[in-house]
Amino acid sequence: MKTNEKDEHWLEIALIIVSLGLTSLMWSMTGYKLVVLNLFYLPVVLAGFFLGRYRAGVLASFSVLAASIVTALNLNDFAAFSSPLVVALAVTLWAAVLGLVALLVGTLSDERNRTLKDLHEAHVGVVEVLARYLQSAHPKLKDRSKRVAQLSEAVARELKMPTRDCDDIRVAALLFDMGNIEITARVIRKAVGGLETAQDPEQHSFHGSELAHSLGSVLSGAFPLLMSQGEAEPLGQHPIPAAIPLGAHIIRAVRTYDSYVYETKWGPGDGCAMEDAILELRRDIDASIPEHVIDALERVVTQEARASVDQFLAAVR
Repeated sequence: MKTNEKDEHWLEIALIIVSLGLTSLMWSMTGYKLVVLNLFYLPVVLAGFFLGRYRAGVLASFSVLAASIVTALNLNDFAAFSSPLVVALAVTLWAAVLGLVALLVGTLSDERNRTLKDLHEAHVGVVEVLARYLQSAHPKLKDRSKRVAQLSEAVARELKMPTRDCDDIRVAALLFDMGNIEITARVIRKAVGGLETAQDPEQHSFHGSELAHSLGSVLSGAFPLLMSQGEAEPLGQHPIPAAIPLGAHIIRAVRTYDSYVYETKWGPGDGCAMEDAILELRRDIDASIPEHVIDALERVVTQEARASVDQFLAAVR
């Protein structure tokens, strides 16, 4: 299951509260205190599955410490049916099993997340390579898509978005113009490294959107961003989300900024082009881009401009 850092933070707090509640329940009960110990498995298993081995281990240790304190302060309540030694052995055994559960569930969860991450990165890499090969049929679109993809990812990272969301934004920005590309069998063979035959049959062409549509399972995170742009549907046959995702706002802001810089009278290389483009972007009411996205974009392009100046000065020296 995909969870972001904010969700994990709130889940961790909720599980700690549950453990504290179980500790209070164990303290208040006059009998069957050892039975309550079994309820501690629930938050630990959830922590292992959603938060990983480390935080599950921390929660298990916290639960063992809390339960041990309650047991030590209420030994008289256990004396009616067990000796203190038996109670100590029971709590020790419970603590060992609880720690083992946290270790096993957390390890399996970490391995699953690592595998999913590797698979996602492989999918993103394949899509990026394919998109660049296909966009080579239209050099202008290739250059623009590359600029927009890199800048969109930088803005997403500036906004502290999760890594996977940043990857989806980069892929969506790369593929946005595929709907404007006519792809022939020759281009496909070039993309996958195939050989051209001397007797080439009639070249069948189709829109890049058809190819992108066939990659739907790989692009599940990028499609909502593509379909929320409010322009001619680049990847048809997919429903437009009811609410515009933040990633879609980022791509729209960067595309608009790029068009101001590279497709207006200012042109690239003008010292004031970036400042004027940001100003025009803020004035563009039709774009409906949130202010914090434009602010993040301004910070990123300013940092890149300063870095370029520093590199130039370093080269001159």
